[in-house]
Amino acid sequence: MAEKIATRAAYGDALVELGAKNDKVVVLDADLAHATMTLKFAQAYPDRFFNAGIAEANMVDMAAGLSTMGLVPFCSTFAMFGAGRAYEQVRNSIAYPKFNVKLCMSHAGVSVGEDGGSHQCIEDLALMRVIPGMTVIVPADAKEARKAVMALAEFNGPAYLRLARLASPVFEEDYPFEIGKANVLREGGDVAVFACGLMVSEALEAAKLLEADGIRASVINVHTIKPIDAECVTRYAERCGKVVTVEEHSVIGGLGDAVADVLMGKVNCTFRKIGVEDQFGQSGKAADVLREYGLTADKIAAQIKSSL
Repeated sequence: MAEKIATRAAYGDALVELGAKNDKVVVLDADLAHATMTLKFAQAYPDRFFNAGIAEANMVDMAAGLSTMGLVPFCSTFAMFGAGRAYEQVRNSIAYPKFNVKLCMSHAGVSVGEDGGSHQCIEDLALMRVIPGMTVIVPADAKEARKAVMALAEFNGPAYLRLARLASPVFEEDYPFEIGKANVLREGGDVAVFACGLMVSEALEAAKLLEADGIRASVINVHTIKPIDAECVTRYAERCGKVVTVEEHSVIGGLGDAVADVLMGKVNCTFRKIGVEDQFGQSGKAADVLREYGLTADKIAAQIKSSL
């Protein structure tokens, strides 16, 4: 069985590694350092860590100011608060002036589990994707989370990195990571499955179940929602003629809509979005909540099969 590590844990380790390489890196948190794993950086580099308290809007504005001094701020809290409560500051204080701030928000999606619908942010990709000039990344596993952190440190401009609370499988293969370039993890000619975040491993397992029924699925890890890899999306949609997107996010405004925007009016294909329908999450164990919303391998396979 594959090792399981949460992307938030990999993020915390990556910050410590990055801090040793780049003394311009600073980290901010909104009193959730134990949960977001930024505590690791705080312990290693206390002079470069800033706890803004439960004041997310202030934290974002602090990060904006620090970036004007040539520093590289990594800003963290729960996605619901960082993308939601501080939205105006993210938009006007960071994105509008194109400041070099990395918004790395944890506890996204319904896999937050017991914290319930108030904390299960299923709108963050839509909110961040619509902001002009905002880069949006959703790593699929711990390895990719680390690579994304390193890439963002070198990338100049505002960016949003979505991280998960739940420990998820770490892929055995070491895939390359490049902002804006999707990774094809499995080849098949019957249906193209585009997935992001925790849903990539579920999509791969779903593809194995489909193969047992004679259905060959390509699985593409779209870790960068914006700018999306339009060439890859178009190529596999044309090759397969059937497209399915899978995301732990609302079906409104996230990966599904990003893929649809690429294909609309250009590729003649059938299309289905799998994700959270127009509803809030609910409290429960992460595995149970994912199953309730149809976001487990068997449920995904069944939905793909019915759409074919």
